[in-house]
Amino acid sequence: MNTSSDISGLDGCSVKVVDAGRVEAVRERMPAAQELADTAEIFGLLSDPGRLRLLVALLDGELCVCDLAAVTGQSESAASHALRLLRAHRVVAVRRSGRMAYYRLADPHVRMLLDLAIAHAEHTDPTSGHAHPDPGPALRSVSFEARGKGL
Repeated sequence: MNTSSDISGLDGCSVKVVDAGRVEAVRERMPAAQELADTAEIFGLLSDPGRLRLLVALLDGELCVCDLAAVTGQSESAASHALRLLRAHRVVAVRRSGRMAYYRLADPHVRMLLDLAIAHAEHTDPTSGHAHPDPGPALRSVSFEARGKGL
């Protein structure tokens, strides 16, 4: 049986680098600081449930602000504000037709990111972090789509 004194040394490294080759390989493929900051901003945008609902609604295709507000239960003002923020970060794109603004996901990468995040949430137990044995149809469909795109 482990006691706290048995494992107290496990939270620190006794050497600076264990696998120098692997550390160097990971460092070489590590994105630049600005790329990591931009990626963190995208995940930050996705962390808001209201914005996430808007994006999930757009998985089915283009919708106007009025319809997005109705689908997500937000006011038109709140939906419009969130969509402006998402557009500024190139997560959604807009098409104008007269006074109407129609939004869509900016590109297939956004769709893939959403599909994978939803599939991950569906197949994990949030209390334990463990995956469920069956990933469910969402993950299977994402895997199928990824294979079809050569990913």
